[in-house]
Amino acid sequence: MNNNNIYRTIWISDLHLGSTQCQADVLLDFLKYNDSEKLYLVGDIIDFWSLSKKMYWPRDHNTVIQKVLRKARHGTQVIYVPGNHDENVRQYDEHVFGDIVVKNSDIHTTADNRKFLVVHGDEYDTIAKYHKWLAKLGSEGYDFLIWVNRFLRIIRRWLGIQSNFSLAAFVKFKVKNAVQFISDYEESIVSTLKDHNLQGVICGHIHHAEMKEIDGFLYINTGDFVESCTAIVEHANGTLELVNWNKTVIAELDEVE
Repeated sequence: MNNNNIYRTIWISDLHLGSTQCQADVLLDFLKYNDSEKLYLVGDIIDFWSLSKKMYWPRDHNTVIQKVLRKARHGTQVIYVPGNHDENVRQYDEHVFGDIVVKNSDIHTTADNRKFLVVHGDEYDTIAKYHKWLAKLGSEGYDFLIWVNRFLRIIRRWLGIQSNFSLAAFVKFKVKNAVQFISDYEESIVSTLKDHNLQGVICGHIHHAEMKEIDGFLYINTGDFVESCTAIVEHANGTLELVNWNKTVIAELDEVE
């Protein structure tokens, strides 16, 4: 992987820097080999919920911040759309910090002139919005599944089984209520697009990367850099693509072996 991919726009979300669950090594690799004219940070970039319980800030988390700031200094337009784990940043709407613009939401126009609402998405999650204590409890349960998954990955790798299995994702799609929650969330966001001359929405929040049409609108979720390690990119012609960087890295490691 010698050549950098250069895009018109990149969207990443749910990095959860400051949390032990952040896959900072994969994230740094993504930032190293992918450049863009515009970079959206679509919320839950810094996990203040985790930091309030335990101070955890390793060197590679600092390196992520430095890499993003360096991109901003070198001409990349960086827009930070805060989420619920970094909601204290929302009070700085329209402020600029180190060449990074904070916006609680934004409208992005693609090269082929389509307009997309860019928002983290917790505003459309009734649990996150009205039952914060329940959302935090759910977050801790999710963190536990990610922690257990680390050990499962080691065991599966030792047994020679596919190593990018996600226990959290498995549970998410086997529990009926969780599947219904994702569906309700997607439809809730899309329903707000009507009568606003928008073609779709690009969001994060639920850690489930997706790109699909709902009721004539394009619903796009960036995913996360906790389990799936995914991003959304816009090519020079306006084409949008979901990139799974974890699989890209694993595939290239397999080629080397």
